Amino acid sequence: MTRAGGAGGTLWTGVLLVYRRLDVRLPDGRRFRHTLPDDEVGWGVEAFGGVPALVERLSAGEARLSAEVVAVDRCLESLTAVGGGLYWPSPSDTRAELDRLVPPGSQDSVFVLWPQQDLRRGEPIPSGGWGLAIGATGWSNGATYATVANAPRAVWAEPVRGEVWLHEWLHGVCDHYARRGFPMPPGDADGGASGGYRREPDHGWSRYYADLMTGQVALDGRRLGISAAAWRTGSITGR
Repeated sequence: MTRAGGAGGTLWTGVLLVYRRLDVRLPDGRRFRHTLPDDEVGWGVEAFGGVPALVERLSAGEARLSAEVVAVDRCLESLTAVGGGLYWPSPSDTRAELDRLVPPGSQDSVFVLWPQQDLRRGEPIPSGGWGLAIGATGWSNGATYATVANAPRAVWAEPVRGEVWLHEWLHGVCDHYARRGFPMPPGDADGGASGGYRREPDHGWSRYYADLMTGQVALDGRRLGISAAAWRTGSITGR
């Protein structure tokens, strides 16, 4: 077990659950069995290690993230349908680890790395994109919940290390502060393109995330997003 984190600003704590092994049978009868090799696990975890610095920098120092990285010994044996023949590891599928490692009130966020595709054979489980996330509910033991699948090495660092993890985490964080009365732009973390921002070759979506994480997304004469005042109301667990 290792810990990644920074100092300064409102603290959000979390746990990254790393599932190396998966063995599921889909409703159509197909069986998918795969074990992530060491290098693929390392790419995902290394990318996750870049998130604390992104959080602190893009929030102008108002927030920080400290998260434990936990290698899960158990094989992931089920997935949840999301419609359209797509699947993801929902809190129902990671329930054993959530209840053991993330009891209600203990953490702000849960992250999941899972073996969605066999890169060598080119055999993926159909899922709704590289990552999926939900806000904090009782289903996820009161923590935000974000999943990201395995991917080729080059994808993890293109163009900003850890951006996919930040993106999925922001969906839950924006939901948290929206519930506290701070207005968010439509789509929150997905709102960059519709808000007039563009993915940049060297910076990815960082300019949008920086505005989102400082409450500076302009819309109809208003400034939306997670302002300093929002961050200072605290995380889910009140840190």
